[in-house]
Amino acid sequence: MIYLDHAAATPVSPKALAAMLPYFSEQFYNPSAPYLPAKRVREAYETAKDEIAHTIGAKGVDLVITAGATESINLAFTASHGKVLTLETEHSAVLEAVKQHDHDLVKVDKNGLISLDDFKHKLDSKVEFVSISLANNELGTIQPLAEIAEIIRQERQKRYQNSNTTPLYLHSDASQALNLLDINVARMGIDLLTLNAAKCGGPKGVGALYIGHGVKLHPLTLGGGQERGLRSGTENVPGVIAFAAAATEAKSHLNGNRKKYQEMTRIFRQELTKTLARSPASVPNTPIIAQNAEKSNSNHNTGFPQVQFLGNSKRQLANFCPICFSGLDAERLIYRLETRGVLISTGAACAANKGSKSHVLTAIGLSDAEIAGSLRISFGSTNTLDNVRQAAQVIREEALHEFERISHGR
Repeated sequence: MIYLDHAAATPVSPKALAAMLPYFSEQFYNPSAPYLPAKRVREAYETAKDEIAHTIGAKGVDLVITAGATESINLAFTASHGKVLTLETEHSAVLEAVKQHDHDLVKVDKNGLISLDDFKHKLDSKVEFVSISLANNELGTIQPLAEIAEIIRQERQKRYQNSNTTPLYLHSDASQALNLLDINVARMGIDLLTLNAAKCGGPKGVGALYIGHGVKLHPLTLGGGQERGLRSGTENVPGVIAFAAAATEAKSHLNGNRKKYQEMTRIFRQELTKTLARSPASVPNTPIIAQNAEKSNSNHNTGFPQVQFLGNSKRQLANFCPICFSGLDAERLIYRLETRGVLISTGAACAANKGSKSHVLTAIGLSDAEIAGSLRISFGSTNTLDNVRQAAQVIREEALHEFERISHGR
């Protein structure tokens, strides 16, 4: 199998797996217990939190460990009971959370990049909480968080001058970005940051929330008072140990990973748009024509399928290469691809599972036909240049096969 859906889940890295295994068996003790072996587990747990925090320029005491990004996001939203701003392309966990508040959605452009003008217009004196992901989970679009934080700083200054005591916090979901971007919460001006172990080589069901100084949150889970009273329940020691190993490993390979995935993206695009000979019963040497969403969202009736690359590669995570075959059925295509050993998705796994139309692709202006033919390609540790090249060839062949089937009314 060639796996091209690392945005949905990554395999646990060998280092992370090796680090966590002893804490299932030999070092199984409850870190809240009073005896020495348990205290050693507590020390290992706190050290792991420090290591995770270090990857984002923070300290372990600034983190609350959660059961994943969704819980982290929901906990972050307890910072405010007032008006909230977020992007129309945010993850469903954010969009569901904002429904509990008075809120407004900020527009994005055709590449999924925030409209700073619209953000400034909607950032009125009543807004208490802003949640904008560092990188979108369907397009890989990287948002200009430092610029957003500066706009928020100016709004805070204006409120101070007007004796307006309404607080204003900036939260960001960085789930997709920890293994590809250099994150520093102080430099980026972030008050709250969501992390997810499962997207960077750690285990599923483990996440974290960075909480800046002065930010007051309210617990979602009550009980034993663990994690500063904000997340009660016996600590997931193996998960946090593995998260720390994965995050540290990812941080040490940021530049190498970016270069590797940039080359994979280049090869994938090149192979996908090569001339492909049809079957003997068809017209030979019919090409799949490439379009780029950076230049055009149009789709011409040329008599053969066109591939459209979504997003702006200059503002996109290096391992993301979302594509669109307008007029084809992506759901049918992914099943055909699976029979040939290529695993991809139509977008966010949670949305695909519900069978709903992507709100992200709708927000960037794609037509229903384009949305129906869209695929999210995301590279990762399981990929090589050879299997990326091979996958592109298979996708190209299957897209052409589907186009021929539709053209002949089958």
